[in-house]
Amino acid sequence: MWNSYIGKRILGFKYAFRGAWMLLKSEASIQVQVVVAIVMTFAGCYYELSPVEWVLQTLAIALVLGIEGLNTAIEELADFVHPDHHNKIGKIKDVAAGAVFFAAIAALIIGVIIYGPKI
Repeated sequence: MWNSYIGKRILGFKYAFRGAWMLLKSEASIQVQVVVAIVMTFAGCYYELSPVEWVLQTLAIALVLGIEGLNTAIEELADFVHPDHHNKIGKIKDVAAGAVFFAAIAALIIGVIIYGPKI
């Protein structure tokens, strides 16, 4: 069964869920982002967001969490390839962190656009 198309999709989901769980258990930055996502979800319920606002908020949350996950993967891979300090590895890690920064700024702007008029 696991060699069939459906079986491979089920295994893929299993691996993805395991990776998400590992992120949630071990990465403080993801834990903070999830708390922020939960707070913003409650805020969305309180302020009765429109469907479009919910979509934008959900996309902003997913963008930040997804990029944060990729950043963690890049850092883990870089540490595995070159455990000692190396300038190129440092640059790679900084660039990955910069991507998270851009996603977080975009999410903040979306939050201000959505919640600014409501507050």
